[in-house]
Amino acid sequence: MTVSAKNIPAPDLVPVRRALISVSDKTGILDFARALAGHGVELVSTGGTAAALAQGGLSVRDVSELTGFPEIMDGRVKTLHPSVHGGLLGIRNDAEHRAAMEHHGIEPIDLVVINLYPFEEVRFGGADYAATIENIDIGGPAMLRAAAKNHAYVAVVTDTGDYARVLAAIDAHGGALPYRTRQELAAKAYARTAAYDAAISQWFAETLPVSEPEWRAFGGRLAQVMRYGENPHQQAGFYVTGERRPGVATARQLQGKQLSYNNINDTDAAFELVSEFDPKKSAAVAIIKHANPCGVAVGASLAEAYRKALACDPVSAFGGIVALNRTLDAEAAEEIAKIFTEVIIAPDATKEAQAVIAAKKNLRLLVTGGVADPRQPGLSAKTVSGALLVQTRDNGVVDDLELKIVTKRAPSEDEMADLKFAFRVAKHVKSNAIVYARNLATVGIGAGQMSRVDSARIAARKAQDAAEATGIGEPLTKGSVVASDAFFPFADGLLSAVEAGATAVIQPGGSMRDDEVIKAADEHGIAMVFTGMRHFRH
Repeated sequence: MTVSAKNIPAPDLVPVRRALISVSDKTGILDFARALAGHGVELVSTGGTAAALAQGGLSVRDVSELTGFPEIMDGRVKTLHPSVHGGLLGIRNDAEHRAAMEHHGIEPIDLVVINLYPFEEVRFGGADYAATIENIDIGGPAMLRAAAKNHAYVAVVTDTGDYARVLAAIDAHGGALPYRTRQELAAKAYARTAAYDAAISQWFAETLPVSEPEWRAFGGRLAQVMRYGENPHQQAGFYVTGERRPGVATARQLQGKQLSYNNINDTDAAFELVSEFDPKKSAAVAIIKHANPCGVAVGASLAEAYRKALACDPVSAFGGIVALNRTLDAEAAEEIAKIFTEVIIAPDATKEAQAVIAAKKNLRLLVTGGVADPRQPGLSAKTVSGALLVQTRDNGVVDDLELKIVTKRAPSEDEMADLKFAFRVAKHVKSNAIVYARNLATVGIGAGQMSRVDSARIAARKAQDAAEATGIGEPLTKGSVVASDAFFPFADGLLSAVEAGATAVIQPGGSMRDDEVIKAADEHGIAMVFTGMRHFRH
């Protein structure tokens, strides 16, 4: 027995005698309503839902009969009435509440079945301002919240996926619903209205625009329960926001076992990186391990790009994530399938490629329908103790920047192409980031070090390891270019790159010692370009 308001015990089982149904998504509603009617439940409904139930041969009572008031203002006002909310909020075991209900002719409502206007769908579908406003549901959230608050006596259903569960409980308890079920449904209803309001508030902030609103809310729908999080002792779920950005959240999985938490994190990193490269201009491939690239390249074909990317760090690529910016073809699929790979993500895959990948039953293959726009605005968020850090997406693109040549020697045309390529990649490498590139392929990557000079040294060492593993002789950093995600605070990081064989450097600039770094570059005859934009990534 659980105590409700005024210390009145809430019953465990509450018979369902009257249900108010008003749904935007009518999936499964006719069968659900038929089953309720089979238990003798009176059906009350509104507008299009009432019409759908009636056309399905069910006896349905229009909500206007309950309220004694017609729908007005194009349906904006239909359930905002004491007869509805009194029927939802009345405490059945409270004498004063019962007397008020009887005095005003308010009939109790035992079950509310509501899913909301499709605001998220309309918002991300590109509707204009007026259409988006009209898809803000008012009566629906009000009823959901009222029913959820009074879950001691009322059950609330806001997800079509719960219809079977609710019917099973009603069947098992002779037409009644148990308190635990009502509690769980109430909790879900509040989560749904919270996510709904979060989507609305985010839209307003973007539309006005307001860069730092006084209150910030985020919400999402559970798409997948993870086996565990980053580690087996951590619980995790995958929640989608409804944003229509091509990537892991919107992709269709064609084969393979369920994605893990780490798979999703790494696959997102991989596809965001490869989306930096326009598929109309060149094929591009990124190989990711632990959210960092171990090889990125562009080429005349995906197979060529993959081979170039793999050569950067063939050891780390084992068990990695492969992202492509074009439709996966059979030739590329055969190359990728030669080593153990966890996930392949691409805009699409040919039937022939799918047949190749099918031989690797545990290899996940995801198709996104397109590449992400690196310039698209958006938000990113991370948690810290007791707070959220929220910032705009890093949508800076090197092609949009005003590059400044700061050394006596200007980079050659080929060097400039490699510099831009390397800086694109550095944007997606954990800081401190150093990326060596040659012939539009990474040849050494140093990621996540506390010192920039250490990142430069590690990248050069990995290039040496790759040269030994592939038998190509000297490391490909000889004659390469190098990109840094942030400025060189001292000349030592630059000198490490020079020692590795780099002939040109791209970096944001802005250090107190820029003059010292430029002087060192000039002394060694290398070209250096400032971008004016930093790409820290933590």
